Amino acid sequence: MKRKEKIIAMIPARKGSTRLKIKNLALLRGKPLIAYAIDAAKSSGVFDKIVLNSDYGVFAKIARHYGVDFYLRPEELGSSTTKSDSVVYDFMLKYPSDIVAWVNPTSPLQTGKEIREVISYFLEKRLDTLITVKNEQVHCIYDGKPVNFKMCEVFAQTQDLKPVQPFVYSIMMWRTKTFIKEFDRNGYALFCGKVGYYPVSKETSIIIKTKEDLMLAEYVLKAKQSIGSYEIKYDDVIKEDKEN
Repeated sequence: MKRKEKIIAMIPARKGSTRLKIKNLALLRGKPLIAYAIDAAKSSGVFDKIVLNSDYGVFAKIARHYGVDFYLRPEELGSSTTKSDSVVYDFMLKYPSDIVAWVNPTSPLQTGKEIREVISYFLEKRLDTLITVKNEQVHCIYDGKPVNFKMCEVFAQTQDLKPVQPFVYSIMMWRTKTFIKEFDRNGYALFCGKVGYYPVSKETSIIIKTKEDLMLAEYVLKAKQSIGSYEIKYDDVIKEDKEN
């Protein structure tokens, strides 16, 4: 029987944040932002270990409260100029595993179910790297030039466009051996080996970077809790039209 691969969830929580001060401790519906990532990772049921990785000792209390491990990364890996590659590399050396999944607290609306689906896709496709994205089926330009449509033809309908895929980063994950080998050789490894992308839900794609983002997530959670299941309703003019 093939040995089950050891998968560790790493939840990053850097102290510094230029756009939203100490955002991981900002409250969202009464819970710190970081707690949503912890709860989703735990409810996914796919991880052998969940580790909160921070440069700020205060997060050790959060880790203990939610029943996960805590790793105090070296101080030099906590600055705003620190590269993700270096954070992941350092973590992999401290926590040996087959696969490391970066579970990002900036996507508090991601569910454990979706995390489980992302991990399954990574394993099924035998990937070395995976990053979550969102599908945007809209006309896009880059540097003044069209990306997914042509200006010299009839304006394409949005449903016919090939989606662009901005990164969401709710989950980034790598096979440890592939990542370490690439990092040792080149000094970077975020896109190592066989790379794949997984489109997540609209709710997951709400990324918390600013106060406005936090407000939006608050509104969505409040609406879901107060409304429950959502049913589409139509204006009465539709009923009148059918009756006539």
